[in-house]
Amino acid sequence: MTRQTIGNPLSWSAQSLAGIGRGLGEAVDGIGSHAMTRPKINRIGPADLRAALRAGASDFAALRSDVIAAMVLYPVIGFILAVWTFNAGQVHLLFPLAAGFPLIGPVAAIGLYEMSRRREEGKETDWRAALSTLRGRVLGPVLMLAMLLMAIFVLWLFAAHAIWAATLGPEPSVGLRAFLQDTFSTSAGWAMIVVGMGVGFVFAAVVLCISLVSFPMLIDRPVGVPVALATSLAVARENPGTTALWGLVVAVALLLGMIPFFAGLIIVLPILGHATWHLYRRAVSYPDQTARSDG
Repeated sequence: MTRQTIGNPLSWSAQSLAGIGRGLGEAVDGIGSHAMTRPKINRIGPADLRAALRAGASDFAALRSDVIAAMVLYPVIGFILAVWTFNAGQVHLLFPLAAGFPLIGPVAAIGLYEMSRRREEGKETDWRAALSTLRGRVLGPVLMLAMLLMAIFVLWLFAAHAIWAATLGPEPSVGLRAFLQDTFSTSAGWAMIVVGMGVGFVFAAVVLCISLVSFPMLIDRPVGVPVALATSLAVARENPGTTALWGLVVAVALLLGMIPFFAGLIIVLPILGHATWHLYRRAVSYPDQTARSDG
């Protein structure tokens, strides 16, 4: 009787550790590419963007309660960061933080891709089901790609700070009003705007090209990061005009969503996230059309 009492916890612990080990092994193994053949890259145009946005809005309308519950965190984070810039005397980082939000937007929408995928296949669709996709072979590559985008976001903030220090800085402005006055009434301020917009455009273009279809592809297919990135770059290369137009749509929508106090992101982010899934489905096609198994 004693052996059974002691043995059960030991056995349970061993099984749990083995399960964790298998999960970590699958996550790491999923980062690499086993299926090296990329899908067919399709030509897409403005009509495809409109269709993707309509489908994204349809998904949002059907799933809005679960989606809003999942997305409400991001406006809160944005508001907290905005308050921090004021309290820490880093007002010059307020606009770079807001402008840099699209750099990590694809990470915020990971669960939305899965919800659109499940709704498309007629499966159970809620935020719990969406989060369930982040396991096994999907978890590793998604985290790796998310870390890449976060690193780019941090580099953008460092670049924005360096541009400010070389123009208006290094002494911080006393409050937002003073900063805006210095920005728009001095040659140094306009230099900061021009250089900052140019550098920001480069960062945004890089993220747009590498994340155009890579995250939805990792959710949909058992491919690794190299194939997903290569496919996303190929879609952007094959459809440069449409990719640029999509980037403009995303930038304008996120800018509007940040008014007032990031609250609009509760609606904008879900629609863009769902639309990105449908854009992925239009941009690439597979010979077998066999999606990832849920296991």
